[in-house]
Amino acid sequence: MEIKKTEGTVNAERIIADSSQGLTDGQVRQRFDEGLYNKNTQPTSKSIKRIFYDNIVTLFNILNIILGLLVFYVGSYKNMLFLGVMFFNTAIGIIQEIRAKRAIDKLSIVSASRITAVRDGKKTQIKVDDIVLDDIVEFSQGNQIPVDSILISGECDVNESLLTGESDAIHKQQGDMIFSGSFVVSGKCLARVEHVAQDNYASKISAEAKYVKKINSEIMITLQTIIKFLTFIILPLSALLFLRQYFVPFDDSQTVTTLFGTMSEHFHDVVVATVASMTSIIPEGLMLLTSTVLAVSVVRLSQHKVLVQELYCIETLARVDVLCLDKTGTITEGCMEVADIVPYGDNERENIEDILCALTTSLDDTNATFTALRDKFGTSSTLKSDRVIPFASEKKWSGAHFPGSGSYIMGAAEFILKEVPQDLRQLLDGYSRNYRSIVIAHSDNNFNGSELPDDIRVVGIALLNDKIRKEAPETLRYFAEQNVEVKIISGDNPITVSDVARRAGVRNYEKYIDATTLKTDEDIQNAVEKYTVFGRVTPAQKKKFVVALKDRGHTVAMTGDGVNDVLALKEADCSIAMAAGSDAARSVSQLVLLDSNFASMPKVVAEGRRSINNIQRSSILFMAKTIFSILLALLFIFVKAPYPFMPIQFTLINAFTIGIPSLVLALEPNKDRIKGIFLFNIMKTAVPAGITIVVNIIFCVAAMRIFALSEMEYSTLSVLILTAISFMLLFKISLPFNPIRVVLFCLMNVGMLVGILCFRDFFGFNFFGFAPITWRLLLIFAVIFIIALNIYLLLNYLTKRFSPALEKKVEEKRRSKKNKNHVK
Repeated sequence: MEIKKTEGTVNAERIIADSSQGLTDGQVRQRFDEGLYNKNTQPTSKSIKRIFYDNIVTLFNILNIILGLLVFYVGSYKNMLFLGVMFFNTAIGIIQEIRAKRAIDKLSIVSASRITAVRDGKKTQIKVDDIVLDDIVEFSQGNQIPVDSILISGECDVNESLLTGESDAIHKQQGDMIFSGSFVVSGKCLARVEHVAQDNYASKISAEAKYVKKINSEIMITLQTIIKFLTFIILPLSALLFLRQYFVPFDDSQTVTTLFGTMSEHFHDVVVATVASMTSIIPEGLMLLTSTVLAVSVVRLSQHKVLVQELYCIETLARVDVLCLDKTGTITEGCMEVADIVPYGDNERENIEDILCALTTSLDDTNATFTALRDKFGTSSTLKSDRVIPFASEKKWSGAHFPGSGSYIMGAAEFILKEVPQDLRQLLDGYSRNYRSIVIAHSDNNFNGSELPDDIRVVGIALLNDKIRKEAPETLRYFAEQNVEVKIISGDNPITVSDVARRAGVRNYEKYIDATTLKTDEDIQNAVEKYTVFGRVTPAQKKKFVVALKDRGHTVAMTGDGVNDVLALKEADCSIAMAAGSDAARSVSQLVLLDSNFASMPKVVAEGRRSINNIQRSSILFMAKTIFSILLALLFIFVKAPYPFMPIQFTLINAFTIGIPSLVLALEPNKDRIKGIFLFNIMKTAVPAGITIVVNIIFCVAAMRIFALSEMEYSTLSVLILTAISFMLLFKISLPFNPIRVVLFCLMNVGMLVGILCFRDFFGFNFFGFAPITWRLLLIFAVIFIIALNIYLLLNYLTKRFSPALEKKVEEKRRSKKNKNHVK
């Protein structure tokens, strides 16, 4: 046993154990004590604690809790109902994230949970996490390599497609490094563990993806911008409104008793009014609606085997204009298929097929080429062999001898023939552009031991290529119809990838380039627009391609399944991983296709469109409320009149004119293409309604003074006007009406009337603080409503007249901002 020093995370002594003995128990314990074992360092999902923290400690929740405490302090407990929206919103976010966490945690980076190691001279099964540095481990066909290791005996073929993107098997022999995340295709070997945990090749790539990525969601950005703006104005606005309302003349002899002692009734009323104003400004229902709609989308997509790990990615995928695809595992199934059989010489195709059937019946090879041949020709040949020579990486051929028929061999021409004829070489060179070719040869003689027989002649050629997923052409056609540009980014040969793109139906497949020729970032910037297919791409280059596309103003989606895709997946606006791929890819992705079925992508786009269009329509109701609430708060800072609403009244109005209608409308089918800017689309409909409400509340203040209305009558009149205009807005966004919308509109009107008429004297308790509805009050309401209707129609006409030009300018400004990085 030899000992030497090596550099690493710790200055540890390397133990070079004999391959037949392996490490001793004492040496293994020493490695554990030094931390040199294969602890899991891959990116993982959020912890439960983090999920709760992120959903509870938000600006939205903090604002609502402060306002709720103020109402609680003055003893107006019924006016705390608005907090229910906050609790529901938080619960939906927590439940969805925990659900996604549990689903993704069931998937593991290494398929096999145990591996064979040699310790104390005996072979033993150990957990992958228990592998230590310098362990002697055994790998055989079908194993996934969990740690970087150096092969010390035996030989094997390894598939490194999850690491490099290249699907061809690589032959490994003594002294070669085999990397974590790769698979043993054939052969058997012993290897010494060279790296563990974070030092593994796969872990190093994954570690580069451990950064916080800004989510590219127009809905989320819009909502966050609104919340930030409201946060900025809500404190000074509430303070000014409180002071103005407090110093309105009042009778201080009236008091109320709360848990915190006795206070003046006027102070109680002013706090309640101020909180009512502030809660109506915050579009808390919009946050709940968005979470609910997206959560419903998550459930719907789960029925199609799509795991959503980040809510807003549903929206992002519906907005993408460039889709970057990896070849292996996305467009192709990661295996081969027989494309054609070409007779050579005077041989018949049927005879060659019979020969291949006889070989697939007799041989037990498991490499990708043989598997494709067996799937094509089956194992039902009646010919019986008396000798078989299995495939070996160093020979590159396999064969069998059949008594009375001679020996048949299949494999690489240069390994089977001593000299490849010129015409055959030209033929094979011609096929090499689009196919993997193997020759089928015959000899009348038997094998010389394990060597080829004499007098070999070629009888035919089998052409194989990557098997295209059956759903890929239709899915790619769908994205082409949606004007989404497809880019194929692969580690394979660009000519091979271009042919795969052609067979899958990718537009402009002939525009391909070898990424090794792209030396600078400027080369990549120019290439991403010019070419469709990129071959020989490194993991770092994949990320640069995504960055270059984003810099040019594109919204980019990326699909992948390997460790080599992790950096690009993390950088993309929307990332999609295949469940059959690596855990590193799944962990950083926003969407995981649980059945690795590319056909699920259009369903995600359709769900995103439904969500965006319906949220946009329903958001109009919430934003109209926010607009008029801000304007009312400003108005009552200067107007010498009490604020007309209480929080409990807003709860009633919001439920029947905003909350329930918006939820029903938001869950309707909607496959319309997304048009315009989310915020602009909302504001051009919400602003006229908001202004109309404010103007007519001014009329209510005037009516209070002209007709000497009591404060309760004034408040009730304001509620009636607000309700009427809100239903006008609901009527507009419900167009065109269908049976569901007709029923919804009628039920909401009935519900609101019940609340106003029946709950005024509910078991002797005026729950909502309404005055009796008298004929005088109804007449005043009718006059103001007619005025409101005309103002609303006028504002809508002006908006329709001038908004297109304004929207065009906003769109140009946004596009210019997107291209800013590229211009630099």
